[in-house]
Amino acid sequence: MEANTLQTGRLQEYQVIGRHLPSEANPAPKLYRMRIFAPNEVVAKSRFWYFLAKLRKIKKANGEIVSLNQIQEKRPQKVKNFGIWIRYDSRSGTHNMYKEYREMSRTDAVESMYQDMAARHRSRFRSIHILKVVEIEKTDDIRRPYLKQLLTKGLSFPMPHRVPKAVGKKVFSATRPATFY
Repeated sequence: MEANTLQTGRLQEYQVIGRHLPSEANPAPKLYRMRIFAPNEVVAKSRFWYFLAKLRKIKKANGEIVSLNQIQEKRPQKVKNFGIWIRYDSRSGTHNMYKEYREMSRTDAVESMYQDMAARHRSRFRSIHILKVVEIEKTDDIRRPYLKQLLTKGLSFPMPHRVPKAVGKKVFSATRPATFY
């Protein structure tokens, strides 16, 4: 295995394709494909079997993984808007949710979502199921006001605390420098 696939901590996106083991009754079983966010390949396979056991009557003992690929971001230098549909278990029940994030990649958006859900709802990684992650291309499709405010034309951020460079000046001055312009 490559060194970058075994790193832990930061999430990667994997495409896992698996199926039920072939038998005489069903010699060509149906293939199931999932895009899974996980820190490494082992966790990606584990999550694949977890979800497949919930969705279909297939478990690791009577199934096989056909292929496992890591998905790379097409344009990692471009800032994009992402919409994420999730389902999570809280202390009171199961909830569906839609969230929007502005990040450089899908994996960064998912990491932000996990941090956000942990902060706002105290939900753990194991209790969050990602249903769909979509890049929002049209600005009209953005729903959340905290993202809409970043899309205004000519957006600039004030720099309230500028410290002037002391080129050719004394080290100690009699007057205090003005840092707010």
